[in-house]
Amino acid sequence: MQVAIGSDHGGFRLKTEIIAYLKERGIDYKDYGTYSTDPVDYPDFARAVAEAVAGGKFERGILCCGTGIGVSIAANKVANIRAALCHDTFSARMAGEHNMANIITMGERVIGFGLARDIVDAWLNAKFAGGRHAQRLEKIAVIEKDIAAVNICR
Repeated sequence: MQVAIGSDHGGFRLKTEIIAYLKERGIDYKDYGTYSTDPVDYPDFARAVAEAVAGGKFERGILCCGTGIGVSIAANKVANIRAALCHDTFSARMAGEHNMANIITMGERVIGFGLARDIVDAWLNAKFAGGRHAQRLEKIAVIEKDIAAVNICR
């Protein structure tokens, strides 16, 4: 498995901790920045990670900011991305099993490093349940196509 990872300044320390954990588990990753706590704009990093995942360069992505909310909103603007904000292991597992989330987002100001590791584990180990959940994902894909068609017509 390969993971794209990124953060803004507010999630930099959490991202650094998650990278250390990915290394411990032997999971390949690419860090899309930021590389310090100097102020930056989270949409830039969310877009880079989301486009890398949507483009097939990486199977999954992890994004961090202060709350996880901003990067989630920005990543979900990219077609074929299902970014889930996860601050507990149950949500992370369900994001994988029910929503086939290809990105998870977390907030450094919301959760601790130990919980973040558990969330990553729960999400990476989750297996998509299929069935009625696949039908729901198909409906989401239709919404994306409808929105894209409307935007082209404008």
